[in-house]
Amino acid sequence: MSPAPVPPTLGLGPIRQNGYVVQDMDAALHHWTAVLGVGPFYLVEKVELDWFSCGESRVVPDLTIALGNSGVLQIELICQHDDAPSMYTGMLAGMGEGLHHVAYWSTDYQAHHDRLLTAGYRVGQEGQVGGSAGRFVYYDTDGPAGSLLELSDVSGPKGAFFEHIREANEDWDGSRPVRRIS
Repeated sequence: MSPAPVPPTLGLGPIRQNGYVVQDMDAALHHWTAVLGVGPFYLVEKVELDWFSCGESRVVPDLTIALGNSGVLQIELICQHDDAPSMYTGMLAGMGEGLHHVAYWSTDYQAHHDRLLTAGYRVGQEGQVGGSAGRFVYYDTDGPAGSLLELSDVSGPKGAFFEHIREANEDWDGSRPVRRIS
């Protein structure tokens, strides 16, 4: 019997982020910083979204996120405080906390997004933060928890911020494990 054919790679480069949905941000931050030694984390307690949609619903979920690096891999912690439709609340209701998605970063967002749509990926939710260079999209892969795929535009200020977070991790001595962003 022949093995199943291997699908072609997405051609998006390395996975740059693992995103985890959490119910208690303080407990998650303690675990990641004090137990796992990852950080520092940059905490955004009220994410200001330009727009957001999940399926047919145009909503503005109440989100807190924290971003920190472990080497070159960024860890995103996501806590949603309301019941607005999103893939975050969908996972919490169905499976609980845990790995939600892997993310690819792109400076050629539209071309990569078009390629994924042509390959049959379906948009599950998408939005924008900080202007047009802050677009992001999650594709519904119908797979197990942690198999959702996110594409994030890093061609603008968001990319520079992500680089700052990575650099902060390089020589982090454990001090100031959580850094609030207003």
